[in-house]
Amino acid sequence: MRIAILKERAAGESRVAATPETVRKFSALGASVAVEAGAGASASIPDAAFADAGAQVGPLAATIKDADIVLGVQAPELASLKGAKPGAWVAATLDPFGQRARVDEYAKGGFEALAMEFMPRITRAQSMDVLSSQSNLSGYKAVIAAADLYGRAFPMMMTAAGTITAARVFVMGVGVAGLQAIATARRLGAQVSATDVRSATKEQIESLGAKPVFVESVAGIEGEGSGGYATEMSEEYQKAQAELVSSHIAKQDIVITTALIPGRAAPRLVSDAQIASMKPGSVIFDLAVAQGGNVEGSAPDRVVEKHGVKIMGFSNTATHLAADASALYARNLYNFLSAFWDKEQGKPVLDEEIGNAVRLTQDGKVVNERLLG
Repeated sequence: MRIAILKERAAGESRVAATPETVRKFSALGASVAVEAGAGASASIPDAAFADAGAQVGPLAATIKDADIVLGVQAPELASLKGAKPGAWVAATLDPFGQRARVDEYAKGGFEALAMEFMPRITRAQSMDVLSSQSNLSGYKAVIAAADLYGRAFPMMMTAAGTITAARVFVMGVGVAGLQAIATARRLGAQVSATDVRSATKEQIESLGAKPVFVESVAGIEGEGSGGYATEMSEEYQKAQAELVSSHIAKQDIVITTALIPGRAAPRLVSDAQIASMKPGSVIFDLAVAQGGNVEGSAPDRVVEKHGVKIMGFSNTATHLAADASALYARNLYNFLSAFWDKEQGKPVLDEEIGNAVRLTQDGKVVNERLLG
């Protein structure tokens, strides 16, 4: 069983799909691991570290040759897979909805594509969930980046020259990223409030010491929503939430938006009129900017100033913490493959529940129900 780790070629991508730690663990399972030269450089992992862990380090052609499994962070181009075995697995975040043509290419090429972002959010798959591990870091980074752009202190400071009031931070969307954003802002000493359409998140917000801001007059989603995600709400709820947010957002110094709906454009949470109501010098970080954005007028990888408010968001937030993001992502991949490792066959054998959820292509066809519906 040969596992190939390719250098990421997507613009701005600094992560890598393996670390010396996971190379050693794969070797202990009986697999051989090949790493393309330079694959870990941008994540502060030199080639020598991979070699010392037992990996074969070399050029692309030597790395991909006869590979049974190819691991990546983002989807590798079909040309990069030339030389892999027929039917080889390609496990990465594949953006199946946004890059459907590439999925079709994998099918025609005879590869079995496994979309890590399709990992079901069930208890036994938590350690394999790349969206959670990367979102956790993204929520942290969003607050740090917003604090840097804000230009004022976050905590209350009492000095001989006078008192500096604590910054007010409002987090919109309380999934994994939102919860980490709340926790990080609290650690920095801010007054934090948060909102979500899922009623179950109210207790989570309070447990982190933040103030929940919820629509009370119209029912939201009971529990956690579908697969742990929020779903699109009724027009009545959206109107009530917009009114509530408008009155609250005008008092905030920092707003962090994190709302995403799988397979859909990001929902619009903050309008131009709401931005105009904020104080000059306030900051909005749009974590969903790469999926269309929660904030009107936000743009990936640049600061947009509207009505004296600075709006920012990264197209790939986790890559700004490449070393830690790579370490967590690589462990997700190892946990995934090792959980299904068949010692007699010397390879992983997926079960139906998780296998059918993540498998996009097999035997030359697109087979995932989410893409065929």
